[in-house]
Amino acid sequence: MTAGADDAAVLTSVSGGLARIELNKPRAINALSTDMIDAIAAALEEWRGDDSVSAVLLTGRGERGLCAGGDIKAIHRSLVSGSGEAEEFWRREYRMNHTIANYPKPFVAIMDGFTMGGGVGVAAYGSHRIVTETSKVGMPETGIGLFPDVGGTWLLARVPLRAGMHLALTGEPVGPADAIRYGLADTFVPQEQLPALFEALAADPADVDSVVAGFAVVPPDSQLSPDEEWIAETYDRGTALETVEALAAHPSPRAQEAAALIRTKSPLSVAVTFEMVRTAEDMTLDQVLERDLAAGLEIGRHPDLREGIRAQVIDKDRNPQWNPASLEELDPATVTAVVGAVTDRKVFA
Repeated sequence: MTAGADDAAVLTSVSGGLARIELNKPRAINALSTDMIDAIAAALEEWRGDDSVSAVLLTGRGERGLCAGGDIKAIHRSLVSGSGEAEEFWRREYRMNHTIANYPKPFVAIMDGFTMGGGVGVAAYGSHRIVTETSKVGMPETGIGLFPDVGGTWLLARVPLRAGMHLALTGEPVGPADAIRYGLADTFVPQEQLPALFEALAADPADVDSVVAGFAVVPPDSQLSPDEEWIAETYDRGTALETVEALAAHPSPRAQEAAALIRTKSPLSVAVTFEMVRTAEDMTLDQVLERDLAAGLEIGRHPDLREGIRAQVIDKDRNPQWNPASLEELDPATVTAVVGAVTDRKVFA
């Protein structure tokens, strides 16, 4: 193992042409820190030109999931102290996302258990994205005062039937069937078959397509497909506020529940997310990642990101006091300033 001690936050190894990246912070559901991002990026760069490596396999240690996202406690500390740590974290993370999306070798991501936020960023750009019966895949950022970053708006903008906008605004995760249905994953493999899959990949890393296909089975039923009609009918509005009003007025109880759920999220985050998903369809991933950095720096100047992280993971009172408190009170100019933020600080220098 090139990562050193077995208690390192990222473990890397190569066996039989299969390179492995194991996220190793199970107590934190493998939440990403800057040093973890650097370790992943360094390993991928080392293996890029190594002819003895045919494919890369990403997994997360522990029973709870691949990765619950980024280390948002560290982001909170940075925002409070003004240290600039959050900016550097985002820049390095987005470069890593770009590297995975453009990696020249098969990149197999096991999206077992919780795969949220930054976890989507390390997995959903892989060439082979595998889910199990435990998978919960989502971008919950509106609940902490952010937006689906790591290029999440680019991914969600490409989900059909406006379901991507629903997932973005509510922050609700989807299970394995819907992760595949909406283009966030490719293949369902039962969790009990993962060890055998890993062995087969190590034995034949030059033929990842055939190996993965040999373990693929039909996923469980979709949970969200029965809702696609009201989703398509309500998420076609011109603003976030109009969308929430349409949801609340729809006869489907599920639509009304979605409206109530969105109302609990940061109004600024909801409105910013709406605009970013709406416009990301016509952008490249590189452009979206650059916008994510600029918008992240701008939204971090507002109180909701600090307040959302405080309420969710620091004080854990789950009672954020958003400012402003409602979409009706939100100044559209504030949304425009975040979405259209310009900075000379770039992801790709």
